Amino acid sequence: MILCVTGPMAAGKNYVTALLEKKGFISIDADLVGHKAVEECREKILETFGSIAEERKIRLLDENKKIIRRNLGVLIFGNDELVKKQEQIVYPYITEKIEKFIEENKNQNVIVNATVLYKIPLVKKMDKILYVDVPAIVRFFRARKRDKMKMRQILARFKNQKKLFKCYKETGVPVVKVRNWMSSLKKLDSIIEP
Repeated sequence: MILCVTGPMAAGKNYVTALLEKKGFISIDADLVGHKAVEECREKILETFGSIAEERKIRLLDENKKIIRRNLGVLIFGNDELVKKQEQIVYPYITEKIEKFIEENKNQNVIVNATVLYKIPLVKKMDKILYVDVPAIVRFFRARKRDKMKMRQILARFKNQKKLFKCYKETGVPVVKVRNWMSSLKKLDSIIEP
């Protein structure tokens, strides 16, 4: 079985993934793969966004010549055209790494922990999508504590992810909503049955 565990910021995707790992699943975190993709695609990112960053006085490289992901996010966030360019650079790398992980573990139950897997054709390989969610107010305080982000940044990210559930429903892959509450999490056994 191949599951996508997804949901909005601070909903508890990692927590649900960890619970499923205790049941024998193995997982790959698309966010971590994405971080590696940014470094592997560093030259193309600098070529694409360097002059724009310079104009806006946003530094893209740290003292070790690594991409400052947060600054790259500040540069492209809110600009659909720039986001699309970024996705065209990193998504092929991410897709390749996740497909390789799935292939190498084809005899096991696999989880792809990803927020925006719906954007790439790889989503069609999922048997089910577990959409993890809790009320926005709970997610807000989790994000503040965990990520130390400013309120404006959190609210902007929430707004950007507002249609996330709908996007996953539109993939045609069965979606099961999991409320990240103890009573709901006890139902995981029935959800992961084929």
